[in-house]
Amino acid sequence: MSHLDIELQHLKSETIKMWTLVNLQLRKGKESLIKLDKDLAREVILSERRVNAHELKLDRDCENIFALFNPVAVDLRCVLAVLKINNNLERTGDIVEGIAKFVTNVDPNFDKKVLEITRVVEMYEAAINMMDEVLEAFDKENTSIARKVFQQDELLDDINLKANNVIADYIRNHPDNIEPALYVLSIIRKLERVGDQAKNMAEEIIFYIEAKVLKHRSKAEKNNTDL
Repeated sequence: MSHLDIELQHLKSETIKMWTLVNLQLRKGKESLIKLDKDLAREVILSERRVNAHELKLDRDCENIFALFNPVAVDLRCVLAVLKINNNLERTGDIVEGIAKFVTNVDPNFDKKVLEITRVVEMYEAAINMMDEVLEAFDKENTSIARKVFQQDELLDDINLKANNVIADYIRNHPDNIEPALYVLSIIRKLERVGDQAKNMAEEIIFYIEAKVLKHRSKAEKNNTDL
């Protein structure tokens, strides 16, 4: 195994560590939302510093590989993919932090019915599953798993699309709960962005393994393995 191979292996390992941390943050964020657990939400907020530290380290590792080894072909695509995935993971961490801040600020008498009618918990679970699968795709270098993410995002899009009407109806019937209802709408928007980050990472994995650029292509094209 060459020195470059060793460095790339280490880079992937460090990326998986950061990815695992972000996915754990997502799970804790969901639990804090369901239970309105402010202590757990504060833990999520504090842990965002670790995500940021990982991002900076991965950036430096990628820069060092460029400077020392001048990688080409699949090795170059690997480093480029990690750079973009690193950014997507950091953004996902920011999104989860925003959700946790909602939990720390929400009134203890928050009406949990709004969580049920908006299907926000179902959306959260789908987002977590997408992040888990795209991590598996990266770890196993499996583009078939990566492509599943594009189809799963349809559920997030559907819930997000219907959210405005659902929240509007809720506010008309519960005028005293406008603020928490708008908070939930904000969470839905954030979870939709988590889905976008997962899709972006899936595209980077396919770029790395297959040398195919899927950006700006339709969902049908992204699912077509013969492109």
